[in-house]
Amino acid sequence: MLVTAMFTRAIVCPPATTFARGLTTAALGPPVLERALAQHARYVGALGECGLAITELSPDAAFPDSTFVEDTAVLVPGCAIVTRPGAASRAGETAAVRRALPPFFEELCAIEAPGTLDGGDVCAAGEHVFIGLSKRTNGSGARQLSALLAARGFTTTTIDVRRLPGLLHLKSGLAWIGGRRLVAIEALRNHAALEGWAVLFVSREEEYAANCVLLGERVLVPAGFPRLASALEGFELEPLALDVSEFRKQDGGLSCLSLRF
Repeated sequence: MLVTAMFTRAIVCPPATTFARGLTTAALGPPVLERALAQHARYVGALGECGLAITELSPDAAFPDSTFVEDTAVLVPGCAIVTRPGAASRAGETAAVRRALPPFFEELCAIEAPGTLDGGDVCAAGEHVFIGLSKRTNGSGARQLSALLAARGFTTTTIDVRRLPGLLHLKSGLAWIGGRRLVAIEALRNHAALEGWAVLFVSREEEYAANCVLLGERVLVPAGFPRLASALEGFELEPLALDVSEFRKQDGGLSCLSLRF
């Protein structure tokens, strides 16, 4: 994930044949691979419609969760920071992404042990970055990322989401929609880290839709959440609804499916 919404490129990876064997807490039933592939293709098409050039990695059956490429890197201008995923089964996913990054970035950094960090816990809001402490991102990983970002001119705030039910990553409940504006779930309403920000809170029934993706004046939103889509229109943004039901079954959302830069 990157710290600006003015993206020109994206890295994606279609779901592998083993996708249904990935990690999940959703209890929504197993994903249907054919449907997931079709939904992913539409997602990639939407990125293209928004002007992004696509780099597509090959599906890797050894890593069922590898379609969620956002977790493998944090991208800032001139520098790619390879993460250290918090789930042991996902550790090997960074290799393919690391090979894909050098043509686009002058500098390559990495989170080191004992730190763990998932990109899904990194919510960029312009020159400020919110870093989530979760079951996948620990204090060491957050501190390492904060130092790397500070050296490149970014400020950071840490938000602990470990006690918030149903929130695997920070970005499951927080998104930037430009300027000083955020989308957030109700559980974050009184969090000190959000003071001074204009926050559009989603209803409990639409919490899944808090994971939306700003692309210029367009916002990718999961299909089936009309109240958030309508509210975004009130911010003079254009929502683009996409069906990602098969990825939701595997604890994934819209932002998880690409590295945008």
